[in-house]
Amino acid sequence: MVAKSTPGRPATRADLDALPSNVKGEIINGVLYTQPRPRARHMDVEDLLIDDLKSPYQRGRGGPGGWWILSEPGIELPGSPEVSPDLAGWRRTRLPSLPKDGPITLVPDWACEILSPTTRGYDQRTKRPFYAEIGVSFLWYVDLDAHTLTVSKLEAQRWTELAVYGEDDRVRAPPFEEVELSLAEWWG
Repeated sequence: MVAKSTPGRPATRADLDALPSNVKGEIINGVLYTQPRPRARHMDVEDLLIDDLKSPYQRGRGGPGGWWILSEPGIELPGSPEVSPDLAGWRRTRLPSLPKDGPITLVPDWACEILSPTTRGYDQRTKRPFYAEIGVSFLWYVDLDAHTLTVSKLEAQRWTELAVYGEDDRVRAPPFEEVELSLAEWWG
């Protein structure tokens, strides 16, 4: 379950640092949201997605390269000192290199959230509009229970659903159309 904390002032990095190690925190528009760290099934699918995308898009093996693909990156934006999509990607034309010591301060081109019963509402009602507000170009939702991938694109500051794929589909999903993904592998 995601908890919303409003301490009477905008949440800060100090609020995040005070969280126990088994709690994940994010600050969106000054509000601290907390939830338990992801469970094994969530992390397994996250790892499979990283495997599917990192080699062709970050390393250029069997794909075009030109991206940074990261798992749970800490992104610092004005008013939101920590936002952490399950996965995020930046075109290297916008982010030529990763910061050596500091956080990423650039909005990702692509974000992916892995939905679970405890995070579904938060990911859809809080993070989805926030991602539109900050200008993430593409948003994926991987639904572990429904075995679906929903792909959306930001157009005129609104999400347009491009497709919903499921079960054993083989897909070329924007912005990663150059490489075919086999969804059956994600559901184990």
